Amino acid sequence: MHIEAGVVQGAKMILGYATAAGTVAMGAKLAWENIKEYGLVSFLLKTLIATVIVFSCFEVLPHYPVGVSEVHLILGTTIFLMFGAGPAMVALALGLLIQGVFFAPFDLPQYGINVTTLLASMLLLNMAAKRIIPQNIAYKDITYTQMLKMSVIWEGSIVTWVAFWAFYGQGFSAENIQNVLSFGGSYMLVIIIEPLIDLAVLAAVKAFNSGKCNLLLDKRVNNCKA
Repeated sequence: MHIEAGVVQGAKMILGYATAAGTVAMGAKLAWENIKEYGLVSFLLKTLIATVIVFSCFEVLPHYPVGVSEVHLILGTTIFLMFGAGPAMVALALGLLIQGVFFAPFDLPQYGINVTTLLASMLLLNMAAKRIIPQNIAYKDITYTQMLKMSVIWEGSIVTWVAFWAFYGQGFSAENIQNVLSFGGSYMLVIIIEPLIDLAVLAAVKAFNSGKCNLLLDKRVNNCKA
């Protein structure tokens, strides 16, 4: 989902900074709500674990350049379900920043664009989850169909944002359209894999977790009460 250097250039980069400011502000709001509900220690621990997962997805797991971007298995739905929207959004922003600063400095100019893609997609996932999963259903008990819907929304949003940035930066030439379609087709294949990973993680939580609230999980995983 990294927009390649040069796809958006010059004054057009300003839009990326503006959208990043908006999504980061929304992420900060969700993070603050999480801190008020769970406490600072819990928030920091969940964010730390989620950041390690995000960074591993960017740098450790296989990723391939396709068209205008790269295909990553980011596990956004996993960190959302396990840790909550606030920690997940902070982790996405931090994981992307750490990668840019220490491993891929050529991506830093596009940080605003790329962080917008991730955080806006997480915001959409957060809103969609409230409709897809009834309040009385614990995340550990969701169905494959519910999980698939969430994965389609997460991955679909990322593809949509990448397409937007590509067309915004390079226009609608035949070559650019082909590059966007190539990326979109390849990225949507992740939908086959990610729901299975999410369900496996939730099954492990169901098998080994006591069902009580703890510092490392979102309350909705077990629908527990502090």
